[in-house]
Amino acid sequence: MASRRSSFDPREHVPLQPLSTLRVGGAARWLARADTTEDVQAAHEWCVDHNVPLFVLGGGSNLVIADEGFPGLVMYMAVSGLRMTNESGATIVTAGAGESWDRLVELVVAEGLIGVECLSGIPGTVGGTPIQNVGAYGQEVANVIEHGVAFDCSRSELTELSPAECGFSYRMSRFKADDAGRFIVCGVSFRLTQGTPVPGYPELITELERRGQASPRPIDVRDAVLTIRRRKGMVLDDSDPDTRSVGSFFMNPVVTLDDRDRIATLVDDRVPSFAMTESRVKIPAAWLIERSGMRKRHNERAVGLSTKHPLAIVNRGGATSNDVLRFAVQVKRAVIDWCGVWLRPEPVFVGLDGNEDVEFLQKAHG
Repeated sequence: MASRRSSFDPREHVPLQPLSTLRVGGAARWLARADTTEDVQAAHEWCVDHNVPLFVLGGGSNLVIADEGFPGLVMYMAVSGLRMTNESGATIVTAGAGESWDRLVELVVAEGLIGVECLSGIPGTVGGTPIQNVGAYGQEVANVIEHGVAFDCSRSELTELSPAECGFSYRMSRFKADDAGRFIVCGVSFRLTQGTPVPGYPELITELERRGQASPRPIDVRDAVLTIRRRKGMVLDDSDPDTRSVGSFFMNPVVTLDDRDRIATLVDDRVPSFAMTESRVKIPAAWLIERSGMRKRHNERAVGLSTKHPLAIVNRGGATSNDVLRFAVQVKRAVIDWCGVWLRPEPVFVGLDGNEDVEFLQKAHG
């Protein structure tokens, strides 16, 4: 991670729409770039002195920004640096929070390292991965994070956090839950090893079998994952309007076995599910949305579901954040009305405190 004297220099009234993959939202009252940990500290101190809120922006791939913008300082995280060191038979990969996540994955699979190959093609930056506990196709970063380095706003100092201290759970961490706003992730170290991947996700296994790759290398798994994600419009592509989204808008719900069996009676068929514990399973949110009647091509003028994947809510052009939120509420209500499951959203909502639609989307049950 870069470290030198701060060059903190906030600008006023900066549009945020171009910095978000969903392409909605207003302007930041102030925006400043953080290239160093000193810049991070300077941004925090500036917000304290001016009594304004601080929001940290990375790749902008998981955000719904208010049409009114953000009333405080948006800090664009650009702390860089990427290095690999050998330690006790493993490779420790350390990256600044502003580094591209997919670039990191590309580099490590080229070295034959396993542990994040299934997380290929996910947009955004390294700093966002522990916050969201990013996961896909049977892997999640919680399983390979060695430690994180974060600026603790409550103590105005850098601190190192172990995986246990990060409070990881399914698509969740302490950074997103109880301690939201307290820490600014500045860098992450991952412990990876040489080896042969053992994919466990059915869709990925099928793609590898189609390719005749019974013993795939990490780079083979990456290529297969990228192919699957492109089919779903989940790899950023300016020429593909289906990628103008936050990716998966809803998390896959974890329900009881009784809930799964109850849902099975509604479809008179097997419900796709993945065991999480002895008594709870994860059901694909995309399957629930399809079954609820919200079809892939269901549109509302400027906003609708992706034509490739029902889990992505897409800005067709000219949508506002209010349009997106209203449509997301429709999707959630459709699933509740059909089977009683309350979907939870994945994206971060910026400048939308007190918004009734956001409050409903974030509710776990009625």
